[in-house]
Amino acid sequence: MKIIKNSFWVVALFLSLIGCTSAPDRIGDLDLKKWRSDRGGCEGIRKNQLADFKKIESQLLNKHIDEVGQLLGRPDIHQLGGRDQKFYVYFFEKGTHCTDITKKSEGQKVILRFNAIGYLAEVTHQTKPL
Repeated sequence: MKIIKNSFWVVALFLSLIGCTSAPDRIGDLDLKKWRSDRGGCEGIRKNQLADFKKIESQLLNKHIDEVGQLLGRPDIHQLGGRDQKFYVYFFEKGTHCTDITKKSEGQKVILRFNAIGYLAEVTHQTKPL
């Protein structure tokens, strides 16, 4: 019985240490601290990181939604889709969403599609219509 109690505390300590790790500051050339600080792309920081983001897209694929959220920060828009899919939208530039998130924005954005079990399945870029 004493071994079970000690094992429980060791596992609990291990899990608490894992849960307390902070997100990295960089992935490749993408400065994640700056990315996370530019909510909605309204400050123009993300626009300058577009090329760096495109370089690391393949590293994000197949990561769990929680891990992507920790790396990139809270999405600007979170949508639920059919068949239990989820979509995270991150804007690269200032648009109408900066003053009123309920209005449709034509700002350049990236849409991350997560499958039903929570893994990133697709990355799509949307630009302004011509």
